[in-house]
Amino acid sequence: MKFNPVTPEAVAAFTAIVGDANVILPTSADDMLRYTHDETEDLRYTPEVVLKPANASEISLIMQYCNKNLIPVTPRGAGTGLSGGALAVHQGVILSTERLNKIVTIDERNLQATVEPGVITQVFQEAVIAKGLYYPPDPSSRGSCFLGGNLSESSGGPRAVKYGVTKDYVLNMEVVLPTGEITWTGANVLKNATGYNLTQLMVGSEGTLGIITKIVFKLIPYPPQNIVMLVPFRNEEQACEAVSKLFMAGIVPSALEFMERDAIEWSGRYLGIEVNLPEDIQAHLLIELDGNDMDQLFKEAEQVYSVLEQFDIDEILVADTEKQKEDLWRLRRNVAHAVKANSVYKEEDTVVPRAELPRLLHGVKEIGARYNFKSVCYGHAGDGNLHVNIIKADMPDEDWQHKLPEGIKEIFRLVVQLGGTISGEHGIGLVQRPYINIALNEVQLRLMQGIKQLFDPNGILNPGKIFA
Repeated sequence: MKFNPVTPEAVAAFTAIVGDANVILPTSADDMLRYTHDETEDLRYTPEVVLKPANASEISLIMQYCNKNLIPVTPRGAGTGLSGGALAVHQGVILSTERLNKIVTIDERNLQATVEPGVITQVFQEAVIAKGLYYPPDPSSRGSCFLGGNLSESSGGPRAVKYGVTKDYVLNMEVVLPTGEITWTGANVLKNATGYNLTQLMVGSEGTLGIITKIVFKLIPYPPQNIVMLVPFRNEEQACEAVSKLFMAGIVPSALEFMERDAIEWSGRYLGIEVNLPEDIQAHLLIELDGNDMDQLFKEAEQVYSVLEQFDIDEILVADTEKQKEDLWRLRRNVAHAVKANSVYKEEDTVVPRAELPRLLHGVKEIGARYNFKSVCYGHAGDGNLHVNIIKADMPDEDWQHKLPEGIKEIFRLVVQLGGTISGEHGIGLVQRPYINIALNEVQLRLMQGIKQLFDPNGILNPGKIFA
């Protein structure tokens, strides 16, 4: 598809829709800078214009104009993505949802909430907790990421192991299609067998099928009690093995996170938190149990201890105070930031059946040894979701550009061989696009490309993502 540039006439049309204050051009270099990148590696792409509409009607008019004039549009939330999904690789328009930032209603009678896509995830969580309700999905970037972006990537986070991911909480969405049409995808009900499930089709579509303008979420009662423990292992593959053993014992933690030694040490340095690990400790599991009854949680914690006794572990740290709990979670949530601060890197979002985690971790290290790269691994072990951070450090640029992709292909082939896939929650976007045929066959790709063609016949919405 050949796209057209953003002309002065187009800028005038956009300004008439959103107002001069909500149009950013490359000449405003400081204002434009943050829209040229997300959190993916060190990639930079400058759009021809950034637009900040305030509602679905304005977005509809923008999309009608761009569809008619073949101008590419890249939807963007907070820019916290890790697959390059919000990068304007074909220039054109960045359409930011930052002004669609209202919590419209919290319906306590029906345990539902209606929100706009630019609401920060943590802000929404705190608003519903204040009413005794709970929205569990909590990506590590929850303090800055937008709910619309969470839906576009079907984000998960640590508590997905017990409560599920973003897709499990969305009931209905208002969406602007690439042609400018505005539609709701479903109904505000817990059961819906009326036709195809357009709501779930939109979840995880990475902004390629439509632009989300309102979301109806289901909520659950808030569990007020929790226990947080940090378990040190002398063998990192044993830490992975312990994950499935806990579930086999009937324990369902609210979070079960894996961090190898470098992950927790680098995060501690990044945050200025002193982390003194014995030399023989190679990995940690961060385990959280939650519920309504502390006595019951203590019984579950005893079960955890009994399972872990069979492994080569050091003394388990149980957080005594809210601050200790907060510090442990800060260490986990800041691993990605610590890695990025340390070196140029590539993060691979692998996921396998949880019992295969030891084989995955072993394979990643073996592949790294053959291709001469260092990796820092961590992730949502309870879901089998391992984030593999490949560190550039002093690797020659030639190897980084041409040799490393072959190593990444080997990792992904191993993942698929183990019954997994190449992205658990970060999406395909731009950077995983070359590898998608490792995970999906020709029939699957043809069906997906057909859906894209139906929604976006001119291919203007987030082009260059997912498919070649």
